[in-house]
Amino acid sequence: MDPSTNPDPSDAGMDQTTGAGKPLAANEILGMRERIDEIDQALIDLWLERSRLSQAVGKTRMASGGTRLVLAREREIVDRFRAALGPDGTQVALLLLRSGRGPL
Repeated sequence: MDPSTNPDPSDAGMDQTTGAGKPLAANEILGMRERIDEIDQALIDLWLERSRLSQAVGKTRMASGGTRLVLAREREIVDRFRAALGPDGTQVALLLLRSGRGPL
């Protein structure tokens, strides 16, 4: 890679934490990263809650004599995520489903 298009922050006097060239930009980046960290924590918390609920649904369904999973429901979830997030949505949905029911 050409160093002039992507300089090493240590060589250009840039902020080592943010890669920004000016203090104001560094502060702005730190603020945005703080919000990203808050969102990440909310996503983790929601992921864990969803997983617990999904496991409870599966246990309740099986205890009542039902099946371990309902493929039509899983397809709905994958389709919803794909529609909202594009191709990556499929992968996100599959990971969510696996965390709630375990591997097939």
